[in-house]
Amino acid sequence: MTTVTSMQSMFPTRLLAMSLVILAGGCSVLGGNKTPATIYAPAPSVTVDPAWPTVDWQLAIARPEAERIVDSLRISVRPTPGELEVYKGASWGSPPSEQLQSAVLHALEDSHKIKAVARQGTGLSADYTLLTDLRRFEADYAGAAVPSATIEINAKLLDAVDQDLVASQTFRQSVPAGTTDTAAVSQAFETALGSIAHDIVGWTLVTGNQHVHRVMPPPRPRARSGGKSG
Repeated sequence: MTTVTSMQSMFPTRLLAMSLVILAGGCSVLGGNKTPATIYAPAPSVTVDPAWPTVDWQLAIARPEAERIVDSLRISVRPTPGELEVYKGASWGSPPSEQLQSAVLHALEDSHKIKAVARQGTGLSADYTLLTDLRRFEADYAGAAVPSATIEINAKLLDAVDQDLVASQTFRQSVPAGTTDTAAVSQAFETALGSIAHDIVGWTLVTGNQHVHRVMPPPRPRARSGGKSG
């Protein structure tokens, strides 16, 4: 069974975040040798839903917001409620916020359901902006024998012209790992990330499409002339 390296429980958030940074720096801070770490890089795949509408507008995806402790390169695990630890000798290849943004972006690009989509700041003249708040990205035991890859995200769709909120929705995925092994946990995160990206993409397309039709309803067909030909 793979164990986790324990940090003191119930640290204040700021102290815990500082501890994560020190651990990520390796043992050279303490004068010892660095321990090699295995880097995990989930590559989620998202299946296109035929029911998703094809839309004629453009979307900018903002960098997800997240607390520093959530967006760490260290792989977080919650053995009991109120206690957060990290897996020893393992890290993410990129922060969870980048993983989320890339998963949603690639899913939209590959769906061919949208006119254009890009990361915010790339110069795209967007009609809508997708904002996300990454609340949880951790392996949670929740009283079970194996942890579940747990991801929780709040998404907001904004009208890019007037910055009005179009809609807001919270998404959550929890996928049990096959074993307690870190590789199995990473695989569970890959599945959970793909599932939650699927949900966010579908919600974004449907919600934006509904808003477009409310703001700009399709023109009514012209009435036929009632006159008779002579």
